[in-house]
Amino acid sequence: MLESKITQLTVRDVRFPTSLEQHGSDAMHTDPDYSVAYVVLETDSDAALKGYGLTFTVGRGTEIVVCAVKALSTLVVGKTLKEIISDFRGFYRLLSSDGQMRWVGPEKGVIQLATAAILNAVWDLWARVEGKVRNKPLKTNTSDPAKLISCIDFRYITDALTEQEALDILVKAKKGQKSREEQMLKEGYPAYTTSCAWLGYTDQQLTQLCSEALAQGWTKFKVKVGADLQDDIRRCSLIRKLIGPNNTLMIDANQRWDVNEAITWVTKLAEFHPLWIEEPTCPDDVLGHASISKALAPLGIGVATGDITHQLDCYWTTC
Repeated sequence: MLESKITQLTVRDVRFPTSLEQHGSDAMHTDPDYSVAYVVLETDSDAALKGYGLTFTVGRGTEIVVCAVKALSTLVVGKTLKEIISDFRGFYRLLSSDGQMRWVGPEKGVIQLATAAILNAVWDLWARVEGKVRNKPLKTNTSDPAKLISCIDFRYITDALTEQEALDILVKAKKGQKSREEQMLKEGYPAYTTSCAWLGYTDQQLTQLCSEALAQGWTKFKVKVGADLQDDIRRCSLIRKLIGPNNTLMIDANQRWDVNEAITWVTKLAEFHPLWIEEPTCPDDVLGHASISKALAPLGIGVATGDITHQLDCYWTTC
């Protein structure tokens, strides 16, 4: 089945009207309609083998991602799965570094989102061939550290992490892997919830949803902030009272502020003991994040860069 050839790539613009009830709203995305560019790869396999992938958007603009997927499809259709996975790193570079298409990227924005949707579909196709999807952890090509490393493009990051260093980390981590997998399957992975504290929710919704989340066992809560300081103080106060002093509260501004504004604003929310502030400023401003982190450290508040950091964006969208 690895010899299966990709014969067609189709992509759909799928949207959900989440803005009607303010689900997913934050300081920068006040009316998000959660959406996806949904890719299907069809093959010439007798088993009607297909691969499915998507990339996440928030409404208008999804049609642009769809156009980018269609533009990249000529680099995908006609290839066999074996051809792709034998040089997965090269396939990623083919999509993200096309001599003309990369001009509207490169490796960020629409081109990276389109690339992610296609890579997701290829990854899914590969997993289905290896028979590791149904009721089992998705471990395609990850049982062999060297094979996993070979899928990653290390260009631009070797000054921080070389290929050999990454391989050494994975090889070392093989020790105890089985017990960690068993623990994950039994206990799950620690997580927080944002679903009870979107910015557009009323106090009644906040109270109801936080109470329900507490009853379900949640102990970590993220609150959207950044539109209005007094409103943030009121909402953070309400949620801190609801979750109590021992549960964890985090705040997320979705890149709303400049550096000094972020420091001033978060300092005034320090009384609610947030663990960290996520995306306080422009995601590309590394020095700005460092300044904010240094200023908030004495208050015991950390800084999280979030999922918009462009160097990480592809990894987030292809998880």
